[in-house]
Order: sequence, then structure tokens, then C-alpha cells
Amino acid sequence: QVQLVESGGGLVQPGGSLRLSCAASGLIFSRFAMGWYRQAPGKQRELVATITSGGSTNYADSPKGRFTISRDNAKNTVYLQMSSLKFEDTAVYYCNAKGPAWPVNDYWGQGTQVTVSS
Repeated sequence: QVQLVESGGGLVQPGGSLRLSCAASGLIFSRFAMGWYRQAPGKQRELVATITSGGSTNYADSPKGRFTISRDNAKNTVYLQMSSLKFEDTAVYYCNAKGPAWPVNDYWGQGTQVTVSS
């Protein structure tokens, strides 16, 4: 069974930094494209960043330049380094994995809360 477990969320002040981690199991991690999504209260889930199996990255406009997605295939883990955090970054952040057989292989974690507040 595929499992994605996010961690690293918490309370941070505006302008601060936070690193989220997503540990994957039950899949051949190196073959999966990974992504981070977020959902704020009253809003739809939105894409934050993605990284392909080849290491190519893409970012949404809002976090671009402030967030960095990376992966460590040896640890089956994808990271989201967040810097210069803003109030509007407050959301539940979800890890996503898309495999070679996507959309059949499309998995989600349970999410981790990030709250940016002074």
C-alpha cells in the first residue's frame, strides 16, 4: 500500500522559514513525480510545486522564488523549503505522488498544517 506522510508543519512568523518533508513508502519512489499542494480554509486545493522523476521543477506564481522543492531518492522523501513566508501561505499542505501509470497511480498524504502568524 502506498503511503505518503507529511511532517514539518507548524506555526511560523511572517518572513520566517519552514521545511516540509514527505516520506513515501510502498512505491518505487524514483519513478514518481512528486508535488506539494495546499488548501486554505474556504479555498480549493491548489498546486504549489512539482518535481519530476528527472528532477525538473515547476512552481505556482505565488511561491515562486520563495519555495524550493527537492527530492532525495535514497530516502524516498520529497521536501518543500519555504522561506519569506506570508500570511497567505497559511494552509494545509499535501504531498502528492504521480506514477508512470497516472492517473491510476495518483496518491495523497494526509496533510500538514502551516500557519503563518505574528
